[in-house]
Amino acid sequence: MTTESVPAALIDAYRGIAASTIGHVLQEGHIHGLPPLVADVHIVGRVTTAQIHAPDGSVLRDALIASQPGNVLVVANSGEANCACWGELRTLAARIKGLAGVVIDGPVTDVRVLRTLGLPIFCSGVSAYTTRPLGEQGTVNVPVTIRGVRVQPGDLLVGDDDGIYVLSPEQAGELLERLQNKEAADAARRVELQARLGQLVGS
Repeated sequence: MTTESVPAALIDAYRGIAASTIGHVLQEGHIHGLPPLVADVHIVGRVTTAQIHAPDGSVLRDALIASQPGNVLVVANSGEANCACWGELRTLAARIKGLAGVVIDGPVTDVRVLRTLGLPIFCSGVSAYTTRPLGEQGTVNVPVTIRGVRVQPGDLLVGDDDGIYVLSPEQAGELLERLQNKEAADAARRVELQARLGQLVGS
């Protein structure tokens, strides 16, 4: 499926934008309820999508093949919500592929190993009940819906400890200057407040 894709220069520009900065100016595109598995993360990348129907997770192999280095794989699940579709082996494959991160509308498994592998993963929790390669349902790089948010292949995803935002290429371009100005204003205000705090502590 051919879709508009966010340009590389725009991706680089968004590396300095926090998810909460987007949240100050935009409501739509916020994917709620999928925190990062490990703290202190910040990912920015083009979206590759996968639609699975758990417990059938066979299409994720195709999704990994279709993904490019630096992409964020977004996995929507229309099947069993408590079935984990992602674990150690897929994380290793994603690291080899060079993915920026993974967003899964559901739980993961092999969680102790995932916490050591360094791939940013956003998910709903953990589960020992897992998908298997049934080969019956699933699609790659089609529009999907996660937590009420429509996600298109080629969209821009920004995710950090505060949450996830997905922007269309058009939105990302239109909002960039406003978001950069917000980041700059917050940085200046932070310096001012830290200086005042330092004066109080030192007095």
